[in-house]
Amino acid sequence: FCRVDPYGFERPEDFDYASYEAFFSRYLVVLTRRAIKWSKLLKGNNSIQKSLKVKRYIRKGIPNEHRALVWMIVSGAQTNMEQNPGYYRRLLEGEKNAKLLEAIKTDMNRTFPDNVKFRKTADPCLQHALYNVLVAYGHHNKAVGYCQGMNFIAGYLILITKNEEESFWLLDALIGRILPDYYSPAMLGLKTDQEVLGELVKLKAPAVAELMERHGVMWTLVVSRWFICLFIDILPVETVLRIWDCLFYEGSKIIFRVALTLIKQNQAFILEATNFPDICDKFKQITKG
Repeated sequence: FCRVDPYGFERPEDFDYASYEAFFSRYLVVLTRRAIKWSKLLKGNNSIQKSLKVKRYIRKGIPNEHRALVWMIVSGAQTNMEQNPGYYRRLLEGEKNAKLLEAIKTDMNRTFPDNVKFRKTADPCLQHALYNVLVAYGHHNKAVGYCQGMNFIAGYLILITKNEEESFWLLDALIGRILPDYYSPAMLGLKTDQEVLGELVKLKAPAVAELMERHGVMWTLVVSRWFICLFIDILPVETVLRIWDCLFYEGSKIIFRVALTLIKQNQAFILEATNFPDICDKFKQITKG
């Protein structure tokens, strides 16, 4: 087995290749069956009608060979791209904001240092595509510009689409429509959604909510990265992609569902915490990517 996964991420030193091979040889049958179903559904079409069947297919995971196209269609990014031919190129060729460029450049080397495709030695090095997508988006959506976290999201989009312009329009679908005000300077959407999560935890895992309250731990402190990075570096790559499959189709409620599930599944472990730093540490441990 390769030291690097199919997306270019280096596998950890303690990676269990034997278990992975045993699992994957079984799972490959499922993936093949799923890919055939998707090929029939798409049939060379660039449209997907929303239905319970499509929702079921998406929740089971979009095969990688169809993922970019399905994301583009269900998010509305495909329509926007077709209605604005040449727009992405014009953004890159237009006048630039020097402060924005500097902020983006600063984050380039911090973006996936453990991914061989983003290294300067890679050919092609995806840093160039990442830089272009972020520069174009920062000038397209001046209210947001650029903020940390967007680099990781754009990086994942590039890994999946292998296309700058498609990544740009998918980023626009996420930041402009699916998650409004997550990345604006005031981050109102993000703050609101974290408060909503807090209320949901009171209903679904009251003991955890009580523990957080007792020790004065704000939800922002432990789940901000989940929301801002959409679970990148928090859950394994394949899991993140499955979450995004649903996110593009069903919208932001998926983030709450995943966050709630993580908290409920690890409730006993979180409740072992006896103080403020301990709670923060437990949340770090349940999401190690």
